[in-house]
This record gives sequence, C-alpha cells and structure tokens, in this order.
Amino acid sequence: MYFTFNDATLHAHEIVPEMDALRLIATLLCLCLTAASWGQSADAVKKDDKVGPKPNAMFNIILHGNVDWPMGDMADRFGQNYRMGLTLQYKSKANIVLGLKGELITGNKIHQDSLMCNLLTSQGGVIAQVGDVLNVGTFERGYLVGATAGKIFPLNKKNPNSGIITTVSAGFMQHKIKLFDRDLSFPQLRDGYTKGYDRLSNGAYAEGYLGYIYYAKNKLINFTAGVDWVWGFTQGRRDYLYDVARADHARRNDILLGFKAGWIIPIYKKITEDTFY
Repeated sequence: MYFTFNDATLHAHEIVPEMDALRLIATLLCLCLTAASWGQSADAVKKDDKVGPKPNAMFNIILHGNVDWPMGDMADRFGQNYRMGLTLQYKSKANIVLGLKGELITGNKIHQDSLMCNLLTSQGGVIAQVGDVLNVGTFERGYLVGATAGKIFPLNKKNPNSGIITTVSAGFMQHKIKLFDRDLSFPQLRDGYTKGYDRLSNGAYAEGYLGYIYYAKNKLINFTAGVDWVWGFTQGRRDYLYDVARADHARRNDILLGFKAGWIIPIYKKITEDTFY
C-alpha cells in the first residue's frame, strides 16, 4: 500500500484498511478546521467586547402605513386619512440612509360643502337614471412619490444599526375627490364629467420623519415607528368646476401630520465576518 506526497513515496503496513485510513484523515482534517474556527470566534468575541460591533451596510425594503390628520387647506377638504407605501432604501456603514418612496393616500371623509351642489336635490342625493334619488359615494384618493435621505443615531453599542432615525423627503404629491358610481347610475358623471367635480390638485411636497428604527439580532424582527409630517405646495388643476362655475387654479398649503409605522425587510450587502453578541 502506498501514499504519494509531492513525489515522495511512503510505505505503510496493512494496519487499517484503505477506506478506514481515508476516513481517519478526513476526521482529523475536520477537527483541525473546527479548532481553527473556534479560535477565530473567540478572538472576534474579545474584539467585540472592547470596541463593539460595527453598523452594517444593507438594502431595505420598507412597507409602511400612516394615520394622518390634515391641516391647512387639506383640512378644509378632507378629514382623517391614511397612507400606505413602499420605500426602497440603502443604509451605509455610517448609518446614512438614502432611498426612493411611493405612497397611496386614501380616506372617506370629505368636507367640500359645495361639491355637486348643482346636482343635489332637497333630499341631499342625486337623481339617478331610473329616477330614484341616490347618494354618490365620495372618497379621497391621492399619492406621493419622492426621494428620501436621513441618518440613524444608535442608542446601544451592542446594536449599532438601531436607534433614533430622522429623514427628510421631497417629491410630487397629488390628491383628488373620487366620485364613485359603481352601477353607472348617474349620466351626469359619465364621459369624463367627474373631472369637473373632483378638485384635482398636485405639486411639490416636503416631508420630515422622526422615529425609532430597530434591527433584531436574529434579522427577523425589524421595524420603524414615529411621527411624520408632509407639507404639500400644490395647486388646483381643473380649468372649470361645474358645481361652482369657475376655474380651480388656486395655490394650496396641504399639510398632513400623523403617525407612521413600517416593517423592514433588510437585504445585507455582504457578510464579511460573523458578529457575536
């Protein structure tokens, strides 16, 4: 029986069968690698005990929702509303966050007293095609799209990815009143005539957010929650409103103040070393 190592030949007696010898060598090699791994882990623990772990660079997918209370011109038209959105974000090792976001605005509290005043009967409804007086469903609809930037300020050295987060955003905002005619009961609202009632408004917005962000050590429970405000510098975009017989090009200050919470799905850029807590 022979083993060859770098052109040198080793003679071996038949002490163990060939397969048993190979298993023994493989076992010894695994034990050596395991010992080396444990040695590196111990060094890492000692290092972390002294300086603590470093923040991670990662990409985040954030699913978030808002409860908002309108202020300014927004409060004259809408009541409490809700936002649902998605943010694609990059977090650097310096805890700087940069991203793109999109949100949908929805609500069912309309304060526009003059809406459809030319169509309403004394009973407060609208005459349908079959002659009945029915109510027209009215809802708030809109959206925000923009870019966001901010920073995380850690509160615990053992978890440097978590802490107080503050961000600012800017982009485009739009909202309107949606007139809902599910059964096409109202000829007055067909063929684009709803545009003369919907109060479409849009323009630039600025946003600020202050909250807390948390990344779990097991990377499974990650969230953010805090207070949020939006200031929209919008303008009416309809050339003629049928119910009040005038154009709507007025400039508006649309303000939303609310509470935001989001669930974070982190995608780590790369794993360079194990972190032990």
